[in-house]
Amino acid sequence: MYRDRLNTPAFLAMLPDVAGLGGLDVGCGEGHNTRLVTRRGAHMTGLDIAPTFLRRAREAEEVEPLGIEYVAGSALALPFSTESFDFVVAFMSLMDMPEIERVMREIRRVLVPAGFFQFSITHPFLDMPHHRNLRGPDGKTYAYEVGGYFQELRGKVEEWSFGAAPPEVKAPFPKFKVPRFTRTLSSWLNSLLDVGFTIERLGEPCPSDETARAHPYVQDAQVVPYFLHVRVRRPA
Repeated sequence: MYRDRLNTPAFLAMLPDVAGLGGLDVGCGEGHNTRLVTRRGAHMTGLDIAPTFLRRAREAEEVEPLGIEYVAGSALALPFSTESFDFVVAFMSLMDMPEIERVMREIRRVLVPAGFFQFSITHPFLDMPHHRNLRGPDGKTYAYEVGGYFQELRGKVEEWSFGAAPPEVKAPFPKFKVPRFTRTLSSWLNSLLDVGFTIERLGEPCPSDETARAHPYVQDAQVVPYFLHVRVRRPA
């Protein structure tokens, strides 16, 4: 719900013109967003560390060939030569990675001079050890309780499943086990500045009243920011 109705549309609205450019999607998963960027005219490469995701991405490429190359690898040591891409994107993947400073240095390395890097993450304001959605009698969110902002987690494993999925769909499957790496907003931005990026644009997607009425599940994103979008550029 959040991806299709809010997060990805806002990300693509903020994305510069990529027609004819060579791009890299870091943490591409099953390639859903990689394909969306490709349809805007870019020549895309997708990178992920998970074999299952890459298999699904390649299967989708066989069904609808778009010219996307999917590569297995880690963002901590990108398997590409220096200055290989005009731009890099990362949709909701960086917050699940350790040693983000190394990741930023690697992304800067593979960008051409004046190339840009745009990414989305869970908003540092809400991505905390303690958080609770406060809803009124009508079921709508009116506030959010958070705590532990400065308690940065370094790999604590948590379990979760998709909240919007019906119970009968979730029941046969175990929960995801995800290591959490939380950071403050200043930590995220400083990691970009420290490797030499110039911050160009920031975004905090908020659903319109029309979207919230049509899809009540995302109403709480009108009260607090769930996502942070950042675009930076490697200086020429």
